[in-house]
Amino acid sequence: MPEPILEIRSVVKRFGGLSAVDCVSFCVIDGELLGIAGPNGSGKSTLFNVISRNPYPATSGEVHFRGNRIDQWPAQKIAEAGLTRTFQKDAAFPDLTAIETVALAAHYGKGLARKDAAEAAARTLDEMGVAPERRELPTNALSVYERKQLMIGSALVTEPLILMLDEPASGLTRPEIESLKTLLLQIKSTGVTIILIEHVLSLLLAVAERLIVLNQGRVLAEGEPQTVIRNPEVIEAYLGERAA
Repeated sequence: MPEPILEIRSVVKRFGGLSAVDCVSFCVIDGELLGIAGPNGSGKSTLFNVISRNPYPATSGEVHFRGNRIDQWPAQKIAEAGLTRTFQKDAAFPDLTAIETVALAAHYGKGLARKDAAEAAARTLDEMGVAPERRELPTNALSVYERKQLMIGSALVTEPLILMLDEPASGLTRPEIESLKTLLLQIKSTGVTIILIEHVLSLLLAVAERLIVLNQGRVLAEGEPQTVIRNPEVIEAYLGERAA
């Protein structure tokens, strides 16, 4: 088995007496697209939060990225090392245009000068498929899917090694989910490792090479996606959400 680019070792996150993430361990291989699923409240987003230390660290356990233990690093240092993430909610500045938003990420995430940041933003929006005339609109005038493209682009412009996406298909129509699928596979083809949290199982099954299912903060199942979703424990935990 190839050396993992990311290792999660017995990670726990407690909020008072509640263990939102409860002794979770897994590895991510360089270049793979790993899917993470689970019912609401199963600890998926909390897991992303503690891996990135944004907005908080783990209670215990270790996170290793490219051979370095990073669970004590500041969130900014983790991002600068090449591990970036998106959030479920839009994190755009409503008064900035699309290209200004991505250029801002290039400036602060990569330390690029204004001209270089603008050029990097334009290239990234090309890759995202955002039409030139839409780039000059304020972010609050964009469609839901365009804001998703913008959010992913703001992470990609920093040239990450690992891109962690938290439910990017939320609120999208079926045709938009198909476009997102194409975009994710395109990003993966460039060599970026992707960890994808998603409730839309059809998307996960279409793009993920491996699937982890969380339930009540623990890893319930892990393996080849089609095998995992037939696991009786997964079906029971996910009952009512499989058709999403």
